[in-house]
Amino acid sequence: MSVYIFDAVRTPRGKGRPDGSLAKVKPARLVGQLLDALARRNGAEAVAGAGHLTLGCVTQTGVQGGHIALSARIQAGLPDDIACLTINNFCVSGLSAIADAARRVECGQVDMALAGGVESMSQTPFLADGADFYTDLGMATAMGWAPVGLAADLLATVEGVTRAEMDAAVLRSHRRAASAWAEGRYDGRVIPVVDGEGQVALALDENIRDFGDGASLAKLGPVFAAAGAGGYDDILLTSRPELTDVRHLHSVAHCPPISDGAAMLLLGTLEAGRALGLAPLARIRAVGEAAGDHVMQLTAGYAAMDRALDRAGLKLGDVGAVEFMEAFAAVPVVFERRYAPDMERVNPNGGHLAMGHPMGATGAILTTTLLDDMAQLDAETGLVAATGGVGVGAAMVLERV
Repeated sequence: MSVYIFDAVRTPRGKGRPDGSLAKVKPARLVGQLLDALARRNGAEAVAGAGHLTLGCVTQTGVQGGHIALSARIQAGLPDDIACLTINNFCVSGLSAIADAARRVECGQVDMALAGGVESMSQTPFLADGADFYTDLGMATAMGWAPVGLAADLLATVEGVTRAEMDAAVLRSHRRAASAWAEGRYDGRVIPVVDGEGQVALALDENIRDFGDGASLAKLGPVFAAAGAGGYDDILLTSRPELTDVRHLHSVAHCPPISDGAAMLLLGTLEAGRALGLAPLARIRAVGEAAGDHVMQLTAGYAAMDRALDRAGLKLGDVGAVEFMEAFAAVPVVFERRYAPDMERVNPNGGHLAMGHPMGATGAILTTTLLDDMAQLDAETGLVAATGGVGVGAAMVLERV
């Protein structure tokens, strides 16, 4: 049974710190405002009649604890009979949530479903769930775990990535994002977020910067060198005995900004959508999920992409639009080197390096953007690919309707 996407919306991405524009809006309310938007755009029956809601969220503690998908559904006033699932698959959680919902539709469990992701990193900081290996260096050594930014430096070291290549990726992302907003290309799917007083808290992505000619990037020092010297370099080098050191290249500008944000999709069968008067935007043609090197961490997205393309019977060159997650600057550089894609069709409206990474929402945000990329580029097919910490990856191929 084919699964179709009928609509997709997202919030702007706010700075994930106490002075960020979304720092006073609870994550469940971010989700609720998107559910309200879907109801306005598609009819209340389409949302209230969905059989399931799957929500990706990485740091499930504090305001994101207590089964946030369920609490968001209740706070949004949706019916009690909409079953809910909150999942954590690190940075690909939002894409895994869409895949979960699609499987439920495909197997006939439900006719219509809601799926997306949310993360408020201003209110629930990175690593706030307090896993023991985050702070126990002995356990981290036994696991071969290091913070993901250090893994990005390891990837850059192994692949011989240069600072100049990384700077170019950062500049391209910010310039394209700024142009996309200036030309109104995000207007149709980004829903302004309102605060508790009903005032607009944020209407556009607030992390985008103008780096000019990029000269200022060269002045930024490495951000992960101190952590590496504190023991994590030794962990990484144990897995790569051919290396003598880890080259710490990533500055703060080469990391996707810590962010707040959410995204939500409405999907289902063609028949169920038609009964509600809905026209599909795209068909989910293939899904790929992968696990990879848990020390290098940031390569499973490539494997998931290859798997999804193979299942769709496509090569990357056949795909008309690509949303590739800019996990750290080294990741898209390696993607461009290995696959030699048409970069005019990859992240044409900017990427994570410019707009930010609200972890649990990322995969759903990229999918939402891909739908507009496909229309903008008149592409029959589109690919979204994401990669995450400790070696997780997910990808999806869409076919435009």
